[in-house]
Amino acid sequence: MRSLWRELIVTVVLAAVIFLLLRLVVGGHSVEGNSMSPALNPGERVLINKLAFKYSQPERGDIVYYTSTEKDSAQLERIIGLPGDIIEVKERVVYINKMPLKEPYVKNPPRYTITPYQVPSGNYFILADNRNLGNDTLIGWTVPQEDILGRAWVCAWPPDKWGGVDNFPLDSQLTEGQSP
Repeated sequence: MRSLWRELIVTVVLAAVIFLLLRLVVGGHSVEGNSMSPALNPGERVLINKLAFKYSQPERGDIVYYTSTEKDSAQLERIIGLPGDIIEVKERVVYINKMPLKEPYVKNPPRYTITPYQVPSGNYFILADNRNLGNDTLIGWTVPQEDILGRAWVCAWPPDKWGGVDNFPLDSQLTEGQSP
């Protein structure tokens, strides 16, 4: 009987340790609104890799989970511009350093214009995939690196959406030889 109790205690302690370690590495976020549609839709639950940027930098195309001081909340959006990049939006096309992007994940191309804007050092320019619904960097702010909490990793709910979240490497989407 004594070994049964010992096994039970060891099992419970081991389960608690595993749970706590997972909570340090993986977080969860429920998608609200249509700003990231079609990549992420309302009601979907996404797992966040909290260690993704511990030893590396965010990259263009990453869907990141970040805190917004403007909205006093955390949300998911896609990195478009890196520190020092010049971003421009005109005629429904996003340009990075004067090169247009092919963006297969965008639901609706932008109906707005952004004059050439250089992303400040230590900051990232982030846009929603549903460009005309997102309330992101269009209001004139960027996201400091310290506010980026992790990378969207896996869609965990609903079951028919199980699988990795598409983080597109935007460098491969730059259209060579064209400029605004």
